[in-house]
Amino acid sequence: MKTHLLAAIIIALQPAAVLADCTCEAEDEYRDKALALRYKLAALASILVASAAGVCLPVVAKRFPALSPKSNLFFVVKAFAAGVILSTGFIHVLPDAFESLTSPCIPEHPWGDFPFSGFIAMVASIGTLMVDTYATSYYRRRANAKAADGGGMLDAVHDHGHAQRGGLVSSNSDSDSDDSELLRHRVISQVLELGIVVHSVIIGIALGASQSPSTIKPLIAALTFHQFFEGIGLGGCISQAMFNVGAIVTMAGFFSLTTPVGIAIGIGIANIYSETSSTALIVEGVFNSASAGILIYMALVDLLSANFMSPRLQNNGKLQLGANLALLIGAGCMSLLAKWA
Repeated sequence: MKTHLLAAIIIALQPAAVLADCTCEAEDEYRDKALALRYKLAALASILVASAAGVCLPVVAKRFPALSPKSNLFFVVKAFAAGVILSTGFIHVLPDAFESLTSPCIPEHPWGDFPFSGFIAMVASIGTLMVDTYATSYYRRRANAKAADGGGMLDAVHDHGHAQRGGLVSSNSDSDSDDSELLRHRVISQVLELGIVVHSVIIGIALGASQSPSTIKPLIAALTFHQFFEGIGLGGCISQAMFNVGAIVTMAGFFSLTTPVGIAIGIGIANIYSETSSTALIVEGVFNSASAGILIYMALVDLLSANFMSPRLQNNGKLQLGANLALLIGAGCMSLLAKWA
Protein backbone atom coordinates (compact mmCIF):
# COMPACT_ATOMS: atom_id res chain seq x y z
CA MET A 1 0.00 0.00 0.00
CA LYS A 2 2.78 2.38 0.93
CA THR A 3 4.60 1.54 -2.29
CA HIS A 4 1.56 2.40 -4.41
CA LEU A 5 1.03 5.64 -2.48
CA LEU A 6 4.66 6.64 -2.94
CA ALA A 7 4.49 5.90 -6.68
CA ALA A 8 1.34 8.02 -6.99
CA ILE A 9 3.02 10.94 -5.22
CA ILE A 10 6.07 10.71 -7.52
CA ILE A 11 3.88 10.65 -10.63
CA ALA A 12 1.88 13.60 -9.36
CA LEU A 13 5.01 15.63 -8.70
CA GLN A 14 6.67 14.90 -12.08
CA PRO A 15 4.78 17.57 -14.09
CA ALA A 16 5.64 20.16 -11.47
CA ALA A 17 9.30 19.21 -11.67
CA VAL A 18 9.25 19.49 -15.44
CA LEU A 19 7.58 22.88 -15.29
CA ALA A 20 10.06 24.04 -12.70
CA ASP A 21 12.88 23.34 -15.17
CA CYS A 22 11.18 25.33 -17.96
CA THR A 23 12.08 28.84 -16.84
CA CYS A 24 13.43 31.90 -18.62
CA GLU A 25 16.12 32.55 -16.07
CA ALA A 26 19.71 32.29 -17.28
CA GLU A 27 21.63 29.36 -15.84
CA ASP A 28 23.55 30.18 -12.68
CA GLU A 29 27.08 29.55 -13.97
CA TYR A 30 30.49 30.75 -12.90
CA ARG A 31 31.27 33.94 -14.81
CA ASP A 32 34.71 35.41 -15.35
CA LYS A 33 34.78 37.98 -18.13
CA ALA A 34 38.58 38.18 -18.36
CA LEU A 35 39.05 34.40 -18.56
CA ALA A 36 36.06 34.06 -20.90
CA LEU A 37 37.58 36.67 -23.22
CA ARG A 38 40.85 34.74 -23.40
CA TYR A 39 38.96 31.58 -24.29
CA LYS A 40 36.96 33.47 -26.93
CA LEU A 41 40.11 34.81 -28.57
CA ALA A 42 41.61 31.31 -28.54
CA ALA A 43 38.40 29.97 -30.12
CA LEU A 44 38.46 32.71 -32.76
CA ALA A 45 42.01 31.87 -33.82
CA SER A 46 41.50 28.10 -33.66
CA ILE A 47 38.25 28.14 -35.64
CA LEU A 48 39.69 30.53 -38.24
CA VAL A 49 42.66 28.22 -38.91
CA ALA A 50 40.51 25.06 -38.92
CA SER A 51 37.91 26.58 -41.25
CA ALA A 52 40.56 27.77 -43.70
CA ALA A 53 42.38 24.43 -43.60
CA GLY A 54 39.18 22.45 -44.13
CA VAL A 55 37.86 24.45 -47.07
CA CYS A 56 41.28 24.71 -48.76
CA LEU A 57 42.26 21.06 -48.36
CA PRO A 58 40.07 19.66 -51.20
CA VAL A 59 40.95 22.61 -53.45
CA VAL A 60 44.69 22.07 -53.02
CA ALA A 61 44.41 18.28 -53.05
CA LYS A 62 42.93 18.21 -56.55
CA ARG A 63 46.37 19.11 -57.90
CA PHE A 64 47.41 15.56 -57.02
CA PRO A 65 46.09 12.94 -59.47
CA ALA A 66 45.00 10.56 -56.70
CA LEU A 67 42.78 13.28 -55.20
CA SER A 68 41.50 14.91 -58.38
CA PRO A 69 37.69 15.32 -58.70
CA LYS A 70 37.66 12.45 -61.21
CA SER A 71 39.32 9.94 -58.87
CA ASN A 72 37.54 7.31 -56.78
CA LEU A 73 39.23 8.56 -53.61
CA PHE A 74 37.77 12.02 -54.11
CA PHE A 75 34.36 10.39 -54.61
CA VAL A 76 34.71 8.67 -51.22
CA VAL A 77 35.89 11.89 -49.53
CA LYS A 78 32.90 13.70 -50.99
CA ALA A 79 30.58 11.04 -49.50
CA PHE A 80 32.22 11.63 -46.11
CA ALA A 81 31.68 15.37 -46.50
CA ALA A 82 28.04 14.84 -47.48
CA GLY A 83 27.54 12.84 -44.27
CA VAL A 84 29.01 15.75 -42.31
CA ILE A 85 26.65 18.25 -43.97
CA LEU A 86 23.63 15.98 -43.44
CA SER A 87 24.45 15.48 -39.77
CA THR A 88 24.97 19.21 -39.32
CA GLY A 89 21.44 19.86 -40.54
CA PHE A 90 19.69 17.06 -38.64
CA ILE A 91 21.74 16.79 -35.43
CA HIS A 92 23.18 20.26 -34.82
CA VAL A 93 21.04 22.93 -36.45
CA LEU A 94 17.46 21.65 -36.47
CA PRO A 95 17.39 20.62 -32.76
CA ASP A 96 18.74 24.07 -31.85
CA ALA A 97 15.94 25.63 -33.88
CA PHE A 98 13.29 23.53 -32.12
CA GLU A 99 14.78 24.42 -28.74
CA SER A 100 14.73 28.14 -29.52
CA LEU A 101 11.20 28.27 -30.95
CA THR A 102 9.68 26.10 -28.21
CA SER A 103 11.34 27.99 -25.36
CA PRO A 104 9.07 29.22 -22.55
CA CYS A 105 10.87 32.56 -22.91
CA ILE A 106 9.09 33.46 -26.16
CA PRO A 107 5.38 34.36 -26.48
CA GLU A 108 3.14 31.30 -26.46
CA HIS A 109 1.07 32.80 -29.27
CA PRO A 110 1.76 32.25 -32.09
CA TRP A 111 4.99 30.31 -31.47
CA GLY A 112 3.43 27.71 -29.23
CA ASP A 113 0.47 27.08 -31.52
CA PHE A 114 2.33 25.71 -34.53
CA PRO A 115 5.55 23.73 -35.25
CA PHE A 116 7.33 26.68 -36.87
CA SER A 117 10.78 25.07 -36.84
CA GLY A 118 9.76 22.19 -39.09
CA PHE A 119 7.61 24.47 -41.23
CA ILE A 120 10.41 26.98 -41.84
CA ALA A 121 12.86 24.16 -42.60
CA MET A 122 10.39 22.72 -45.13
CA VAL A 123 9.84 26.12 -46.78
CA ALA A 124 13.61 26.68 -46.92
CA SER A 125 14.07 23.28 -48.59
CA ILE A 126 11.43 24.10 -51.19
CA GLY A 127 12.96 27.54 -51.69
CA THR A 128 16.37 25.96 -52.18
CA LEU A 129 14.92 23.63 -54.80
CA MET A 130 13.45 26.61 -56.65
CA VAL A 131 16.69 28.60 -56.48
CA ASP A 132 18.62 25.50 -57.55
CA THR A 133 16.33 24.95 -60.53
CA TYR A 134 16.01 28.56 -61.71
CA ALA A 135 19.70 29.37 -61.25
CA THR A 136 20.74 26.31 -63.25
CA SER A 137 18.26 27.03 -66.04
CA TYR A 138 19.30 30.71 -66.13
CA TYR A 139 23.00 29.93 -66.49
CA ARG A 140 22.24 27.24 -69.05
CA ARG A 141 20.14 29.62 -71.18
CA ARG A 142 22.83 32.27 -70.95
CA ALA A 143 25.50 29.80 -72.02
CA ASN A 144 23.39 28.60 -74.95
CA ALA A 145 22.73 32.19 -76.02
CA LYS A 146 26.45 32.93 -76.03
CA ALA A 147 27.06 29.72 -77.95
CA ALA A 148 24.52 30.78 -80.59
CA ASP A 149 26.02 34.28 -80.91
CA GLY A 150 29.65 33.20 -80.93
CA GLY A 151 29.42 29.84 -82.66
CA GLY A 152 30.42 27.95 -79.52
CA MET A 153 30.30 28.07 -75.75
CA LEU A 154 32.66 30.94 -75.12
CA ASP A 155 31.51 31.78 -71.65
CA ALA A 156 33.80 31.40 -68.66
CA VAL A 157 32.35 28.06 -67.65
CA HIS A 158 33.02 26.50 -71.04
CA ASP A 159 36.48 27.97 -71.42
CA HIS A 160 37.56 26.89 -67.97
CA GLY A 161 36.12 23.43 -68.43
CA HIS A 162 38.09 22.89 -71.64
CA ALA A 163 41.20 24.41 -70.14
CA GLN A 164 41.07 21.66 -67.56
CA ARG A 165 40.92 19.12 -70.38
CA GLY A 166 43.97 20.42 -72.19
CA GLY A 167 42.56 23.47 -73.95
CA LEU A 168 40.93 21.56 -76.82
CA VAL A 169 37.55 23.10 -77.71
CA SER A 170 34.93 20.81 -79.18
CA SER A 171 31.16 20.85 -79.52
CA ASN A 172 30.30 17.18 -79.05
CA SER A 173 27.73 15.84 -76.61
CA ASP A 174 30.35 14.92 -74.00
CA SER A 175 31.51 18.53 -73.94
CA ASP A 176 27.97 19.81 -73.48
CA SER A 177 27.41 17.29 -70.69
CA ASP A 178 30.59 18.37 -68.90
CA ASP A 179 29.61 22.04 -69.17
CA SER A 180 26.14 21.29 -67.81
CA GLU A 181 27.65 19.38 -64.90
CA LEU A 182 30.05 22.23 -64.22
CA LEU A 183 27.14 24.66 -64.01
CA ARG A 184 25.41 22.39 -61.51
CA HIS A 185 28.52 22.22 -59.32
CA ARG A 186 28.75 26.02 -59.31
CA VAL A 187 25.16 26.46 -58.23
CA ILE A 188 25.49 23.73 -55.59
CA SER A 189 28.62 25.24 -54.04
CA GLN A 190 27.08 28.71 -53.80
CA VAL A 191 23.78 27.59 -52.28
CA LEU A 192 25.56 25.22 -49.89
CA GLU A 193 27.80 28.02 -48.67
CA LEU A 194 24.74 30.16 -47.97
CA GLY A 195 23.26 27.48 -45.71
CA ILE A 196 26.53 26.91 -43.85
CA VAL A 197 27.29 30.61 -43.40
CA VAL A 198 23.93 31.38 -41.76
CA HIS A 199 24.48 28.71 -39.11
CA SER A 200 28.14 29.61 -38.62
CA VAL A 201 27.39 33.24 -37.81
CA ILE A 202 24.75 32.25 -35.27
CA ILE A 203 26.98 29.82 -33.36
CA GLY A 204 29.79 32.40 -33.44
CA ILE A 205 27.59 35.09 -31.88
CA ALA A 206 26.34 32.67 -29.22
CA LEU A 207 29.90 31.71 -28.26
CA GLY A 208 31.17 35.30 -28.31
CA ALA A 209 28.30 36.56 -26.12
CA SER A 210 28.80 33.92 -23.41
CA GLN A 211 30.56 35.02 -20.23
CA SER A 212 30.97 31.53 -18.79
CA PRO A 213 34.45 29.94 -19.18
CA SER A 214 32.99 26.52 -18.38
CA THR A 215 30.66 26.86 -21.37
CA ILE A 216 33.23 28.24 -23.80
CA LYS A 217 36.17 25.91 -23.04
CA PRO A 218 34.67 22.62 -24.36
CA LEU A 219 33.23 24.46 -27.36
CA ILE A 220 36.67 25.48 -28.62
CA ALA A 221 37.68 21.96 -29.66
CA ALA A 222 34.16 20.91 -30.67
CA LEU A 223 33.56 23.91 -32.96
CA THR A 224 37.08 23.68 -34.36
CA PHE A 225 36.43 20.13 -35.60
CA HIS A 226 32.89 21.15 -36.60
CA GLN A 227 34.13 23.91 -38.90
CA PHE A 228 36.98 21.78 -40.25
CA PHE A 229 34.60 19.01 -41.36
CA GLU A 230 32.12 21.50 -42.80
CA GLY A 231 34.98 23.17 -44.66
CA ILE A 232 35.94 19.85 -46.26
CA GLY A 233 32.37 19.43 -47.49
CA LEU A 234 32.20 22.91 -48.95
CA GLY A 235 35.74 22.75 -50.33
CA GLY A 236 34.92 19.56 -52.22
CA CYS A 237 32.03 21.30 -53.98
CA ILE A 238 34.14 24.37 -54.75
CA SER A 239 36.93 22.26 -56.24
CA GLN A 240 34.48 20.49 -58.57
CA ALA A 241 32.98 23.81 -59.68
CA MET A 242 36.37 24.89 -61.09
CA PHE A 243 35.98 28.57 -60.27
CA ASN A 244 38.76 30.99 -61.11
CA VAL A 245 41.30 31.79 -58.41
CA GLY A 246 39.57 35.01 -57.35
CA ALA A 247 36.22 33.28 -56.81
CA ILE A 248 37.84 30.41 -54.89
CA VAL A 249 39.66 32.83 -52.57
CA THR A 250 36.46 34.82 -52.02
CA MET A 251 34.33 31.78 -51.19
CA ALA A 252 36.98 30.14 -49.00
CA GLY A 253 37.68 33.41 -47.20
CA PHE A 254 34.00 34.11 -46.67
CA PHE A 255 33.45 30.70 -45.10
CA SER A 256 36.60 30.91 -42.97
CA LEU A 257 35.68 34.31 -41.54
CA THR A 258 31.98 33.81 -40.76
CA THR A 259 32.30 32.08 -37.38
CA PRO A 260 35.22 34.29 -36.19
CA VAL A 261 33.28 37.38 -37.24
CA GLY A 262 30.26 36.01 -35.37
CA ILE A 263 32.47 35.55 -32.28
CA ALA A 264 33.72 39.14 -32.62
CA ILE A 265 30.14 40.41 -32.86
CA GLY A 266 29.21 38.34 -29.81
CA ILE A 267 32.11 39.83 -27.83
CA GLY A 268 30.94 43.31 -28.81
CA ILE A 269 27.36 42.76 -27.67
CA ALA A 270 28.13 40.52 -24.67
CA ASN A 271 27.05 43.16 -22.15
CA ILE A 272 23.61 43.64 -23.72
CA TYR A 273 22.97 40.20 -25.19
CA SER A 274 20.70 37.83 -23.29
CA GLU A 275 20.39 34.19 -24.32
CA THR A 276 16.88 34.15 -22.83
CA SER A 277 15.70 37.22 -24.76
CA SER A 278 12.59 36.43 -26.80
CA THR A 279 13.92 38.42 -29.76
CA ALA A 280 17.27 36.59 -29.73
CA LEU A 281 15.57 33.20 -29.44
CA ILE A 282 13.12 33.89 -32.28
CA VAL A 283 15.84 35.20 -34.61
CA GLU A 284 18.11 32.24 -33.83
CA GLY A 285 15.25 29.77 -34.22
CA VAL A 286 14.08 31.15 -37.56
CA PHE A 287 17.55 31.34 -39.08
CA ASN A 288 18.59 27.94 -37.76
CA SER A 289 15.40 26.39 -39.16
CA ALA A 290 16.06 27.91 -42.57
CA SER A 291 19.71 26.84 -42.45
CA ALA A 292 18.72 23.27 -41.52
CA GLY A 293 16.30 23.08 -44.45
CA ILE A 294 18.98 24.26 -46.88
CA LEU A 295 21.65 21.89 -45.56
CA ILE A 296 19.38 18.84 -45.49
CA TYR A 297 18.16 19.48 -49.04
CA MET A 298 21.68 20.06 -50.38
CA ALA A 299 23.08 16.96 -48.65
CA LEU A 300 20.31 14.59 -49.75
CA VAL A 301 19.56 15.90 -53.24
CA ASP A 302 22.65 17.59 -54.66
CA LEU A 303 25.40 15.70 -52.86
CA LEU A 304 24.14 12.20 -52.06
CA SER A 305 21.41 11.41 -54.57
CA ALA A 306 23.32 12.77 -57.56
CA ASN A 307 26.42 10.75 -56.72
CA PHE A 308 24.98 7.56 -55.24
CA MET A 309 22.55 7.07 -58.14
CA SER A 310 25.19 7.69 -60.79
CA PRO A 311 26.25 4.82 -63.11
CA ARG A 312 29.82 5.25 -61.90
CA LEU A 313 28.89 4.18 -58.38
CA GLN A 314 26.23 1.66 -59.37
CA ASN A 315 28.69 -0.23 -61.58
CA ASN A 316 31.52 -0.36 -59.05
CA GLY A 317 30.89 -2.53 -55.99
CA LYS A 318 34.06 -1.54 -54.14
CA LEU A 319 33.43 2.17 -54.71
CA GLN A 320 29.84 1.74 -53.57
CA LEU A 321 30.96 0.09 -50.33
CA GLY A 322 33.63 2.72 -49.73
CA ALA A 323 31.21 5.58 -50.35
CA ASN A 324 28.59 4.12 -48.01
CA LEU A 325 31.14 3.59 -45.25
CA ALA A 326 32.49 7.11 -45.72
CA LEU A 327 28.96 8.51 -45.54
CA LEU A 328 28.28 6.68 -42.26
CA ILE A 329 31.63 7.71 -40.77
CA GLY A 330 31.13 11.35 -41.73
CA ALA A 331 27.61 11.46 -40.32
CA GLY A 332 28.72 9.55 -37.21
CA CYS A 333 31.70 11.79 -36.44
CA MET A 334 29.64 14.96 -36.81
CA SER A 335 26.82 13.48 -34.74
CA LEU A 336 29.28 12.62 -31.97
CA LEU A 337 30.35 16.26 -31.77
CA ALA A 338 26.79 17.15 -30.78
CA LYS A 339 27.66 15.86 -27.31
CA TRP A 340 29.82 18.95 -26.81
CA ALA A 341 28.57 21.48 -29.37
